[in-house]
Amino acid sequence: MTATRLVACPHCNAINRVPMSRLAESPNCGKCAGALFDGHPLALDAVGFHAHAERADLPLLVDFWAPWCGPCLAMAPQFEAAAAQLEPAMRLAKVDTEAQPALGGRFGIRSIPTVVLFQQGRELARQAGAMGAADIVRWARHHLPR
Repeated sequence: MTATRLVACPHCNAINRVPMSRLAESPNCGKCAGALFDGHPLALDAVGFHAHAERADLPLLVDFWAPWCGPCLAMAPQFEAAAAQLEPAMRLAKVDTEAQPALGGRFGIRSIPTVVLFQQGRELARQAGAMGAADIVRWARHHLPR
C-alpha cells in the first residue's frame, strides 16, 4: 500500500489524498485544480485552520502575528523564505491575531510572534520570538516526528 498524506488545498480547503512519493511533483487540488503547494505561507481564518491543522495530516507550522508588531513584520520575509525551503514536507501559514483573536486565544498566544507546529490537530512544539529563515527551518525540522 502506498503511503499518503491528507493535504488541505490552500485555495478551497478541500482535503486531498496525495501519495507521499508525489508531494514534490506539484500536485493540484482534485476539487478546484489549484496548486497544493506554491512555496508561500497562507493566511488562515478559523475555517482554514480547521482544514489545515485538524482535518489534514500534513504538518502545519503557524506564525501567530499582528500587523502592529515590529518583530512580526521583521520576521515575515524570513517566514516566507522558510516556506520555500520546507514545502512540501509541511505547510506554513500565518494567523493574524488581530483579525482572528479566537484562534490566538484558543492556543494561549501571549506574545508575538509565536510559531507553533501542529500535526493532526495536535500541538508538537512552539517558540516565541522572531527568528531568521535558517533558524525557522532548523527548528521546524528538529520538532517533526521521525
